[in-house]
Amino acid sequence: TLTPILLITFPAATQYFMWEKMRLPIGATFCVMTLHFGQWTNRVFNFYYWAWFPATFTAPGLMIPSAIFLDVTLMMTGSYMFTALFGGMGWSLLFYPSNWTWLAPFHLAYKHPSGPLVSIADLMGMGMC
Repeated sequence: TLTPILLITFPAATQYFMWEKMRLPIGATFCVMTLHFGQWTNRVFNFYYWAWFPATFTAPGLMIPSAIFLDVTLMMTGSYMFTALFGGMGWSLLFYPSNWTWLAPFHLAYKHPSGPLVSIADLMGMGMC
């Protein structure tokens, strides 16, 4: 719940700047792509190389489809009001389904050595995803 709410501020500001100054409707996508690059750099160097934590356990939330929807909404309407209302709503509603693709393998069954049959997500502590 917190990730899409907090992550819309920087893409919206970048989208405003790129639309007002350059008339390019790619501000949110550009910002999210640079944020993802920074997140993956952080996760690889800090979690994996420094702390030896598995990289598959630290994947960031995928916001690229949400950013594309926000940019398409601005491009189609040309209005900040409609982009804020409909693009912001689509931004948050697309967050959960866009993460299904990388969360799906964690719901496979795993036979724990101590006995119970659990999913990999339960074993990792992500059972409610």
